[in-house]
Amino acid sequence: MTYENITLKKELDINNIDFLHHLELANGFSFPEEPHDCWEFLYVSKGTVKATSGPVTHTLYKDDILFHPPGETHRIQSNGMPVPSLVIIGFQCSSPAMDYFRGKKLTVVPTERALIGHLVEEARILPLPSPDHPGYQKTASAFHTAIPFGAEQMIFLYLQQLLLQLIRRSSADSTFLSTPSSGRRHEEEELFYQIIAYMEDRLCEHLSIPQICRDNLISRSLLQQLFHDYTGSGAIDCFSLMKINAAKQLILHGQLNLTQIADYLGYSSIHYFSRQFKKLTGMSPSKYAASAAQHESP
Repeated sequence: MTYENITLKKELDINNIDFLHHLELANGFSFPEEPHDCWEFLYVSKGTVKATSGPVTHTLYKDDILFHPPGETHRIQSNGMPVPSLVIIGFQCSSPAMDYFRGKKLTVVPTERALIGHLVEEARILPLPSPDHPGYQKTASAFHTAIPFGAEQMIFLYLQQLLLQLIRRSSADSTFLSTPSSGRRHEEEELFYQIIAYMEDRLCEHLSIPQICRDNLISRSLLQQLFHDYTGSGAIDCFSLMKINAAKQLILHGQLNLTQIADYLGYSSIHYFSRQFKKLTGMSPSKYAASAAQHESP
């Protein structure tokens, strides 16, 4: 039996990533107006910012993403509370498909938000440089003794998938996405990320399964199935991990002590907070804080 070789067409290929930043801007801070010789996008994961693209000024809200083509003068300004959290990526791509993004401001959907999240997680474990501007705060970074296999390539893959999905979603030629099975899958995915957003808004509270079900109009069995499919764990386990991740960021920011962090995140006592932190991270909050201080020291 003979086989015919199949050449797979690449619609979009990233040549290089010039910079990748996940940061928080101090209230009222403004980056200077400047152009770059690469494509750049700005994604807002929290808060609002003003962004100028050439002569046009945009107000960007949570989940908005704005693209700048090479050579376009642009500027970012924090314009209120809460402190905005941003993902800024500059990359080289000469594929004609990139013309779609010229002048584009889009709002990402949960699947695209997840890709950005995966991309940022991979970037956190790499020794990437920070922007040379004084008005931003670093977001939390992970502590690893070694860079996992393929981390850099995963960043390229997630970025390419994000760009392809943004173009595909806007295309009129997407009827294959409307089949009943894929439609149900999309609805479940939307519901899952709706519940994740609901949890993120209540990190300082105590949540129960009945409350999550009631507030999101979902049955207990479907809730359990969704979290099993998407996380491999239960909803409360996922919520506990989200709390501890928030605690890590607060520890790194250094503005609250451990007792204040435990109280802020709704833990009944510093002792219970410490037990949960060690259970999920393998170290106590105080040891994590010491590791963070050592990591940040020159």
